[in-house]
Amino acid sequence: MQVARLSRVAAMALILAAVAMVAGGVWVFSYRQALDQAAAQGQSDLALAADRLQAQLRRFQEMAVLLADHPTLVELSVGGDVKAAQDLLLTSSDKTGALNLVFISTDKRILASAIPEAHSDLVDSAYVARALQGALGSDYGFFGPDRRRAYFYAAPYFRPGGDVGGVLVVVVDIDNVEFAWRGSNPSIFFTGRDGAVFVTNRNELLSWQRSRAEGPLIAPGKRDSDYGRRIVGGHELWYGDWGQYVPSPGLHLQRHLPVIDMTGETLIDLAPARRLAALQAAVVVAVLLFFSALLFLATERRRALAEANAKLEARVSARTRALVGANDALRREVTERQEAESALKQAQAELVQAGKLSALGKMSAGISHELNQPLMAIRSFAENGEAFLERGRTDRAVDNLNRISDMARRMGRIIKNLRAFARQESEPLGRVDIVAVLQSAIELAEGRLKTSEVTLHWSPPAGPLWVRGGEVRLGQVFVNLIGNAADAMEGLPNRGLFVDIQQEAPLKVIVRDTGPGLHDPEKIFDPFYTTKAVGDGEGMGLGLSISYGLVQSFGGTIRGANAPDGGAVFTVELEPWPNEVVA
Repeated sequence: MQVARLSRVAAMALILAAVAMVAGGVWVFSYRQALDQAAAQGQSDLALAADRLQAQLRRFQEMAVLLADHPTLVELSVGGDVKAAQDLLLTSSDKTGALNLVFISTDKRILASAIPEAHSDLVDSAYVARALQGALGSDYGFFGPDRRRAYFYAAPYFRPGGDVGGVLVVVVDIDNVEFAWRGSNPSIFFTGRDGAVFVTNRNELLSWQRSRAEGPLIAPGKRDSDYGRRIVGGHELWYGDWGQYVPSPGLHLQRHLPVIDMTGETLIDLAPARRLAALQAAVVVAVLLFFSALLFLATERRRALAEANAKLEARVSARTRALVGANDALRREVTERQEAESALKQAQAELVQAGKLSALGKMSAGISHELNQPLMAIRSFAENGEAFLERGRTDRAVDNLNRISDMARRMGRIIKNLRAFARQESEPLGRVDIVAVLQSAIELAEGRLKTSEVTLHWSPPAGPLWVRGGEVRLGQVFVNLIGNAADAMEGLPNRGLFVDIQQEAPLKVIVRDTGPGLHDPEKIFDPFYTTKAVGDGEGMGLGLSISYGLVQSFGGTIRGANAPDGGAVFTVELEPWPNEVVA
């Protein structure tokens, strides 16, 4: 037993280990697929961000080219009005959002500036030197005493002879460029030649720099060991603490931008990829555990059956040995056993007959209540008919015979309704005459209504009305509603039951009483909900719940409410049978 238990534990451990291995493989596969999708989306986002940055900078480049040969600046290069040139540059700076505009002469003197400050660092720059040679110069760096990030464009002005007459430098404010897309997703940054972040939509990454060419960004004052890089499925993942709004780990993508001499980079949040991989792995684990549990249960069942079979075989062997030893005693008891068996069979037959009589008695008790009154009437009419025949009054005798015939037909309808109502209906839904169903239900409940002195108001339509349903189950619904109405009006001075059919689609059957109404209409169709006293034998509160389910199975609805002038109103809506015209 101990060995079998240990083997089962080992099997379970092996199954769990296999499930864990499969789940790990699914997670890795799903994670790498998700990385591929994230990389494709990230490359698209990075390309879009790079195009947007270059487009914003190009606008200032075009402004530098167009404004360089403005007449006011041309005159300034030959000693024109400095004030007019400064006003022109200031106006252009205000309209475009440029940080500054500076016009420089060929001998590297600042002739005019939008912001009248010394900018000696501009005149000796490489981009100004390039513009003085007749080409468009550009570069990026820091501007002014507060070292604001800026991008510089230097455009030359050409004299009529073709030589350079001056240079216009446009200083672009990177803060203004970033403003429109700051905080957007994903995290995007542009690094310069030195590997430091120069443009980004995450302020916390500014001035972060790589310590090595292939390494991740490192915050000022941090160590290389605080940040890491790993290749997963051909993708580069960065790990480190870059701030609250920069993902870690993140999928690192980059794109070189030779036009602005920067490298566009992005870090994609991998949390959705991990969640997707975990979800797929969890689904696989659930499926594998489910089938493993089925396999384990089947194995345990076979083992239990094998153990039971072994015990049974052992008992059979022991019993066989005992029977062989007691064979002589059994021969002596054969006659006694045969007599006992005969007596047992006779007792069983008597019990079966008693059960049949008991069932017949219960059925007779139920039927006699409905048939007693017509039988008594038939007897009375038969005796009267005999007396009329003796007196020679054949007309009165014929009248009595006709009444006997009517009573017999009434008994036939009662028996037919009782048989139909007691039958277990298994037929599918079909075409049912709701008028006939209501008439049968009323006839079944007629004795109850008379005993309770309930006045019935019912005017059946002239012809049949066909609906979709089951005849027996619909009859059960309306018998239950009529019986509930009679119970509700018990002991009241005014007892009236109104049954009506509204023939528009959907067809509606309305059953209304003059009782006290519904105490809690929202709960009347809940199972076991009843307002009758506990233990009075009147029901368990399942009738309306069963009726609700039956009507819904026909595609209809049943509602209960209180009438404005008192009493309860139940409305049963049923679907008309297709191709049947409802007036």
